[in-house]
Amino acid sequence: QLQAYGGGLVQAGGSLRLSCAASGRTFSSCAVGWFRQAPGKKREFVAGISSGGSVKLYADSVKGRFTISRDNAERTVFLQMNSLKFDDTAVYYCAADRTISGVVSRSEKGYHYWGQGTLVTVSS
Repeated sequence: QLQAYGGGLVQAGGSLRLSCAASGRTFSSCAVGWFRQAPGKKREFVAGISSGGSVKLYADSVKGRFTISRDNAERTVFLQMNSLKFDDTAVYYCAADRTISGVVSRSEKGYHYWGQGTLVTVSS
């Protein structure tokens, strides 16, 4: 199971850190992705990290502002979001699936397990 938390209301230019906590012994073998869905829009890829943390992918819209990281000992993946913009407002979901080392997907189809989502609201 995955649980995403850390969302909230923040002013444009501010920062938030999202966390995705996992249960289960296989977390260290899982790639993890963050996705988001804004009102009226499709869910989109935000960032992903391979099981060992060596490969990180970002959507162009967040590159340079967001940083994904993980602590396998704590079974947690983080998404540090800086310089937040109004367009970053969305429900953020974390997702995971077992993969071989160094592999991480930008597609929703690459993830079998999903958390419940946490709302991020950026005020302009």
